[in-house]
Amino acid sequence: MALFTLSKKLPLSRTYPRFFFTLLLRPVSSHSLQTLSDAFPRTRLHKPRFSILRHLSTQALYDSFELIRCRDDTCDPLKLGLPELLEQLEGLSSEAEVMAVLDGFGAEPNQDLVYWAIWGLREDWELAYWVFNWGEKWGCNSEKTRGLVIWVLGKCNKFGVAWSLIRELHRSSLDTRRAMLIMIDRYTAANDPCKAIKTFHIMEKFRISPDEEAFYTLLSAMCKHGNVEDAEELMFQNKKLFPLEIEGFNIILNGWSNIAPDVFEAKRIWREMSKCCIAPNATTYTLMISCFSRFGNLFDSLRLYDEMKKRGWVPGLEVYNSLIYVLTRENCLTEALKILEKIKEMGLQLDSASFNCMIRPLCEAKKLEEARTILAVMIAENLSPTTETYHAFLEGDSYEETFEVLKHMKKAGFGPNGDTFLLVLANLFKLDQPENALKIWAEMKQFEVVPGSAHYKVLIGGLTKFGWLVKARELYAEMRSNGFLEDPKLKKLLKDPVDGNNGERERGMRLGKTNVRSHHGKSNVMKWKRLGNRSRKNPSLGETP
Repeated sequence: MALFTLSKKLPLSRTYPRFFFTLLLRPVSSHSLQTLSDAFPRTRLHKPRFSILRHLSTQALYDSFELIRCRDDTCDPLKLGLPELLEQLEGLSSEAEVMAVLDGFGAEPNQDLVYWAIWGLREDWELAYWVFNWGEKWGCNSEKTRGLVIWVLGKCNKFGVAWSLIRELHRSSLDTRRAMLIMIDRYTAANDPCKAIKTFHIMEKFRISPDEEAFYTLLSAMCKHGNVEDAEELMFQNKKLFPLEIEGFNIILNGWSNIAPDVFEAKRIWREMSKCCIAPNATTYTLMISCFSRFGNLFDSLRLYDEMKKRGWVPGLEVYNSLIYVLTRENCLTEALKILEKIKEMGLQLDSASFNCMIRPLCEAKKLEEARTILAVMIAENLSPTTETYHAFLEGDSYEETFEVLKHMKKAGFGPNGDTFLLVLANLFKLDQPENALKIWAEMKQFEVVPGSAHYKVLIGGLTKFGWLVKARELYAEMRSNGFLEDPKLKKLLKDPVDGNNGERERGMRLGKTNVRSHHGKSNVMKWKRLGNRSRKNPSLGETP
C-alpha cells in the first residue's frame, strides 16, 4: 500500500526497543541506538545553520532583514577587537566621548568595524548613531551600514531621527531605497501599518519608484508582524496598479499559514486564487500543506502532496517536514520514519528541523520515550539538538527536570533565552505550580536573561489566577519601576481578583473545549467587508481548499 494514499490513521509500530534516551538528563547507550539507526544509512551531515520548527514551511518572502544582513564571511568581529571596543563605549553619554574613544582605539576605520560596532550597540540607539557619525567622518559607511543604523533607530522607535538621516542621505544624492524599505518594516514592527503604507506612497518624493518589489515588501512586512487581514485588503485595493499575481497571494497565504495560523483563512485564500484564475505554484502547495499539517489535517496534507507531484512541482524538504509532523501528530510514527528514509534516498539533506518535527508532537502528546528515541537517532545522524529541540522537551516536564534542561541548554550554547522562560512559566502555571514559577523566575538571572514586559505579564497573570495577589502586586510594582508601561488588563486583575476556586478555574480553562482564534495583534486600520465571507461559514477541515 503506497504511503501517500493513506487516508486513515495507522497504528504506532513498537518494533524498535523501548528505552529512555535523553541527551538532556542521562547518559546514552550505544546499543540502544542500534535498531532505529540501522534503518538509515550513515551519512555524515553538516550542522544546520538554523531550524524552522516553528515555521514548518517556506522561507519568509521579501524578508526585510536581508536588507541589513552582512554576508561577508571573511570578516571576524573578534579580530576587529569588537568586545574591547564595545566595553569602552558602554556607558558613554556624549558624542564627543564616543568620538574620542573611537579615534584612540587604534584600529583603522573601515566598513566592517563600523558595521559590527553598530550591530553590537543595537540596543542603545544613541551610541549606535554616534558610531555611525564617526564612520561618516572617515568616509567608511557602506549602504548596508546606513541601512543598519536606520533599522536600529526604527527598532528603538526613534523614527524622527531616522527620517532626518534619510533626508540627509537624499540631499547627498545617496540611494535611499533600502532605507525606505527598512522604515516600512520598522513601522509594521511597531504596530503602525498606517505609517508603513504612507512611507510606501511617499517614496516618489525621494525619487524612488514604488515598484512591485517594494509593494511586496510592504505586504510581507505587514503579514510578518500580524497585520495579515490589512495586507490582504491592501493587495486587492491596489490590483489596478499591481495586478494580482501568485507572489502576492503567496505572501498572504504565508501570513495565514505561519504568522497568524488560521486554516479557514488559508483555504479561503486558496479559493480566491482559483476565482482569479491564478494557478498555485510550488510555494503555494508548500504553504498550504504546512497549514494543514499544523492543524493535524493528515488527509488534506497527503492529498495536496499527491496533487503537487501530479502537476509537476517537486516537493522540497519543507513539504516533507510538514508531512513528518502531521504523521507523527496523528499517531503514524512508522510512516514518518519512512519519510526520513525517503528524504535520504532523494538526495535531500536532513536537518535538525526534520527530527524536531517528530520530537515536538511526541512531547506534546506526552510520549517522551518515543521522543527520546528519535533524539537518539538525531544524534546518531551527527545533527545537534537546537533551541527548538530543547523547548519541545520543556513542555510537560516537572520543575526539577525543567531546571536540568535549562542547564544543558546553557552548556550546549543554545540559550536559554527569553522565549524559553516564557514557555517554562506558562507550562508551570498549566501544571498548577505557581511556587515553582517563582523559583524559575528567581533563577533567570543565573542564565543571564533579563525579564521583559512579556515575562512580567505571564507571571503576574498566572499568580492572580491562583490568588497570589500580594506577590503579584509586588511584581507589578517592580515591572513599573523597571520602566515598563502600565498594563490595563493586569491592573484590573490586581484590583478585582477572580472569585471562587482559582485552581479549579485554571483547570477548567485548560480543559475547556473552546477554540479561541488569535490573529497576533491585527490592527483595525481598515474596516472592510471580508471577501468570501459566505464561503467561510461552517467549513470543515476535510473540505477542498
